[in-house]
Amino acid sequence: PEVCLRLEVGPNAAVHSPLAVQNGFLHMLVHSYTAELFMSFLTNLGPFLEDETIPEVIPMEIEVVDAKITLKDDSPQVYPTSPGPVPITLAVDHVIVKRRDDGVFYLTGQQRRGNLFFLQEQKAPAECVLAAPAAGTHGLQLKEVPELQRELQTMKIALAEANMDKARLLQEIRKYNPLFQL
Repeated sequence: PEVCLRLEVGPNAAVHSPLAVQNGFLHMLVHSYTAELFMSFLTNLGPFLEDETIPEVIPMEIEVVDAKITLKDDSPQVYPTSPGPVPITLAVDHVIVKRRDDGVFYLTGQQRRGNLFFLQEQKAPAECVLAAPAAGTHGLQLKEVPELQRELQTMKIALAEANMDKARLLQEIRKYNPLFQL
């Protein structure tokens, strides 16, 4: 993974926003990032982000290109015979998160024209773009499409089987307790 991080402060940062002159402007580009995180990590992250003082608003732009994050549930199982939850994978092709002077975070995606991708807003600075790998990443994604479609079909079949098992188990439970509700 490649990360480009730039912090601007002072009169030159006025190009980004008026508040950036005083508080600074943070620009970050993350390219080809892959990670596996446990759900307990995300749930326990909250106390570290809380603060008793109101933080200063720092205008920023975070651009994420070709990222893949897998979330695994590591909580104790309710039923010991359960196979456990299936990990969730979040794949991000190209997203820009902006924080403006009002402190609100804005998500901006991309639009597709044929095989070309373009952003609605200004691209990353040239020095950050040069740090990212050159063309060829989209060709790899096109080769993965049939594989992803097969995986999707497999998941659909597994989901249908799980729903049938659920219905069968609920029917069995209702034989012994007709008032049972989920």
